[in-house]
Amino acid sequence: MTATAPAKGKNADLPVRLASAVVMIAVAVGALWAGDPWLDIFIVAVVLAVLVEFVLLVVKATPNVPYRLAAILGGAVYIGLAGLALTRFPVAMIVAVIGAVVFVDTFAYFFGRTLGGPKIAPAISPSKTWAGLLGGIVGASIWIAGWVYVVAHATSGSNTMWFEARELAQILGMGAAVAVTAQAGDFFESWLKRKAGVKDSSRLIPGHGGVFDRTDGMIPVALLAAAFFRAAL
Repeated sequence: MTATAPAKGKNADLPVRLASAVVMIAVAVGALWAGDPWLDIFIVAVVLAVLVEFVLLVVKATPNVPYRLAAILGGAVYIGLAGLALTRFPVAMIVAVIGAVVFVDTFAYFFGRTLGGPKIAPAISPSKTWAGLLGGIVGASIWIAGWVYVVAHATSGSNTMWFEARELAQILGMGAAVAVTAQAGDFFESWLKRKAGVKDSSRLIPGHGGVFDRTDGMIPVALLAAAFFRAAL
């Protein structure tokens, strides 16, 4: 009896988490489907929510007013530029960013749970392992390859489904860059939460914490995608 009690408590909020996830996905898909101006309104709302949570974390993390002001200014630039980039992206690029981060998180979770191994930075985020990072690279690369194939097929009408060695190397390189960037964003928020002495950025989303908790990896990936996008023009 005592052996099963912890497992029950651990999974007690699973229905709430699943319900919240369904609602978040439905809202995001709805905004993407509706397009402008609803998509931009949705992005701005998310940016404002993240910024508020970031400011509250900074206030809890340090009583030093100059540090607070500098951190808030830096956070406003960091979060605001990512939001601006997303409002400028075509829908296909937004889907690319969201999908890449989801694949990084999903593959990192399963690789980390399956393979285990040494932690990357246990003092900041005890659950992050090098195996998880490898999984994130694999996941991001798979998503990017699929996205490139679909976009190329839609624009050129080509039925070719094979990549050349150079293209595969580029995809793997982009996958590694996306995975490292997404995990860096995750580490940054984890570090800030530890400084603030809290588990979640807020309790806004039942079972998931705050909006910042759900977008910590997406913010730097959006900035990385903006750099890629600008270089490609």
